[in-house]
Amino acid sequence: MSVARAQATVNGITIALALNSSTGKWEGTGTAPAKSSYGQSGHYYGVTLEAWDEAGNLTTKDVTDTELGAALQLIVKEKVAPVITITSPTSGQLTSQAKPEISWKVTDDDSGVNPATIGITIDSGTKVTGDAITKTAITGGYQCTYTPSTALVDGEHTIKFDASDYDGNAATQKSVTFSVLSTKPNLSITSPAEGAWFKSASVSFDGTTNATSLTVKVGNGAAQNITITDGEFSGTITLPAEGENTLTFVATGASGLTTTVTRKVKLDTNAPSITAASITPNPVDCGKTFTISVTITD
Repeated sequence: MSVARAQATVNGITIALALNSSTGKWEGTGTAPAKSSYGQSGHYYGVTLEAWDEAGNLTTKDVTDTELGAALQLIVKEKVAPVITITSPTSGQLTSQAKPEISWKVTDDDSGVNPATIGITIDSGTKVTGDAITKTAITGGYQCTYTPSTALVDGEHTIKFDASDYDGNAATQKSVTFSVLSTKPNLSITSPAEGAWFKSASVSFDGTTNATSLTVKVGNGAAQNITITDGEFSGTITLPAEGENTLTFVATGASGLTTTVTRKVKLDTNAPSITAASITPNPVDCGKTFTISVTITD
């Protein structure tokens, strides 16, 4: 009795096998499934073989067979790499945070993102991987966040992002360059001095700062913008009330951090009033002392 026909079934597709007279083997050519086998149970597509003889007797072999099972595991790998999308920081961003939260996602629509391969490198440091990165499962991959454990120095920084899928396809490395400015601007008020008295409501002020903008206000009044030229500033402000007035200067740096300096000054526009005077004794002997007594109010 001889073999009449044979076939193989892979992922629901039947492949007819024909006898190769030169090799004596039954052979057939099929098209691999369009999706990676990683998502299948055992990470392979099982192949089922069926052979009939002329009498109609059937023999079936599949992956459960103790002898041929391993040979009937078809492993299919995809060739499309995962995609990395950076959320923050954005390119060219200036942040006041020395430990900024880094956020990105990695997606792959076939074998899936291998979380063990997700990593970032800050500047020339050691690549960060594993549990240091928070990975939240989303459709097709992971949403990732990482906050540096060590504060970044002020200046420019570059972060590189890496990941691969379960079939070993490495995503195109992405990177983002941003800057940190976590130091508050300096602000020095040269004048007026704390507690200074003024007889005129118009008060001059001056000082230095490395801020990008500066305002001043009196009490709860409206803030006025002050022009900064080569790190120096000056101007005048009007004191609204007799007695103590508080000047508030606020310097704002490029990253939004502020420095505040206050000065308490006093306004007295009324001259003293002399209402009485006496000299004792009067007349006075030559070379003797006398006392002047004056009544003054203000």
